[in-house]
Amino acid sequence: MSEAKKPAASKRLDADATLMSTIAQLWPYMWPAGRSDLKLQVILALVSLVFAKVITVLVPYLFAWSTDALTKGAGGQTTTTLLMSWPVFLVVVYGIGRLLLNGFNNLRDALFASVAQHAVRRLAHRTFVHMHALSLRFHLQRRTGGLSRVIDRGVKGIENIVRFTILSGLPTLLEFVLSAAVIAFNFGLLYLAVISVTIWLYIWFSVRYSDRRISIRRRMNESDTDASTKAIDSLLNFETVKYFGNERMEAERYDAAMARYEKAATETGTSLAWLNMGQALIFTVGMSICMAMAAHDVTAGTRTLGDFVLINALLIQLSIPLNFIGMIYREIRQGIADLEQMFDLLDQPAEIVDAPDAKEIAVTGGAVRFEDVHFAYDPDRQILKGVSFDIPAGKTVAIVGPSGAGKSTLSRLMYRFYDVTGGRVLVDGQDVREVTQESLRAAIGMVPQDTVLFNDTIFYNIRYGRPSASTEEVREAARQARIGHFIETLPQGFETQVGERGLKLSGGEKQRVAIARTILKAPPILILDEATSALDTNTEREIQAELDRVAEGRTTLVIAHRLSTVVNADEIIVLEKGQIAERGSHSDLIARGGLYATMWNRQREAAEAEERLARVKADDDLGIIDRGQKAEDLVPAQ
Repeated sequence: MSEAKKPAASKRLDADATLMSTIAQLWPYMWPAGRSDLKLQVILALVSLVFAKVITVLVPYLFAWSTDALTKGAGGQTTTTLLMSWPVFLVVVYGIGRLLLNGFNNLRDALFASVAQHAVRRLAHRTFVHMHALSLRFHLQRRTGGLSRVIDRGVKGIENIVRFTILSGLPTLLEFVLSAAVIAFNFGLLYLAVISVTIWLYIWFSVRYSDRRISIRRRMNESDTDASTKAIDSLLNFETVKYFGNERMEAERYDAAMARYEKAATETGTSLAWLNMGQALIFTVGMSICMAMAAHDVTAGTRTLGDFVLINALLIQLSIPLNFIGMIYREIRQGIADLEQMFDLLDQPAEIVDAPDAKEIAVTGGAVRFEDVHFAYDPDRQILKGVSFDIPAGKTVAIVGPSGAGKSTLSRLMYRFYDVTGGRVLVDGQDVREVTQESLRAAIGMVPQDTVLFNDTIFYNIRYGRPSASTEEVREAARQARIGHFIETLPQGFETQVGERGLKLSGGEKQRVAIARTILKAPPILILDEATSALDTNTEREIQAELDRVAEGRTTLVIAHRLSTVVNADEIIVLEKGQIAERGSHSDLIARGGLYATMWNRQREAAEAEERLARVKADDDLGIIDRGQKAEDLVPAQ
């Protein structure tokens, strides 16, 4: 059975799911297909628990027989002989029995440990893989901190359910059966009836009260998720918090979420105390009745003192699995509550999936074609409205236009983060929806506007472009991206940690790492999505030169805000309101005097004003500017 068809992760565990339905859904993970070694360990663990429970029932007999032997010896003339023979022997056997009992219990736990952890690992792995299979739309709407807590609690819930089902549930059920048989055989049906009523009341109370606690547990989980989300979101935006001096506000928001968690957690703890008190009351009353009946029988001479000790030992031993019954149900129900959100996550359908007959893309030249493409993130707001253009193999086409025109959407459609709602996107004549996503994305390289790096070394981040690359290839890619020399000047060189999201590097350094990563990937198709718009003018010119060199011989789609970066493109397409307003070379569009020319003139004037202001500041720093002249006077009105 394939991972994708496993029932445990494809069905949501309902709040009122029974223990048996839980076992049925999780059983494929506890009895894993293709793992005969783990199946053998499950069998051996079950054998161990049977031996442990048989010994558990027999051990009180040894205690009772020792008591009877001592009692009989006290009234005879061979007391010393009896104490040195039968009672001592029985006590020794009793100790051996206790030792074997603990030994088999620990052997059971040891054998099943790897089975339980394997189940946890498989479900955690499946969740992680599923997260990456979900669409960009889902991830743009997610709350990272809350999502992390959902997965953490879900994994722990799986572990608890698996552990309590096999290691506690089955042993407890077996012990009930054996104890009931022993009590019925030794003491009669009246004793069995009292104990049965006690057990029924105990389980009924535990189930009903645990059900009431589930809603409290859900509130506690929601508050925990909210607090974690706020904490991580605030820490990720550390600089923004400092810019606006809002540390107190962030602390108050976090504390408010923790206050809700505190209240729910307190209710959980309080309700647990009442649950334990009720369980103790029920069992104590039942045990007292049985002990009173046994005391009466001993007084009447129908039973021995050993029988009195035996029923006491059996009841005390029975209290242990009874307590487990309450805890098992409680933990499984709480595990179900913890799993609900995780299974909801696993129930999220992947928006973008490979077609059943999808093949690997065959890239010859890398020509790209957008053919009457329509697209909308929301049905009520159309983004692209019949866009058609070609990027010939090895050529560069630039997409420019106002914000919201749909420029970046084109790159997302090429990567197939979304599917077009109309028309086609073709690579060398192949519809991107008819090829595998893995092969499509392997053929495309991306240098984004905001390069977010992994919190790892520079070496790791560059080699991320091709994880199989050798050390020398990584160094060569860095050299070609004109960042190799800078890296070598660092104390730790390529092993330098870049920090969370690469914040230890400057914008230009991060962009060069991104370029090196793309060079290492060596894709036939390249997308530059406003790759320099967040940089200063000087850094932009340096980075742009590297980008032009990387784009040589590759089919390149440039999405640009600064028009100065696309003047050498083979064709420039101007998008406006999701449609192509103009297209042509830079000189043609300037001569036409339309939207592109207006945008060009506006940006050129802004750039010239920026340069004038920079010169004024430089002259001012050198002390050669007339102090009576305002800097604004040197800048023409726009």
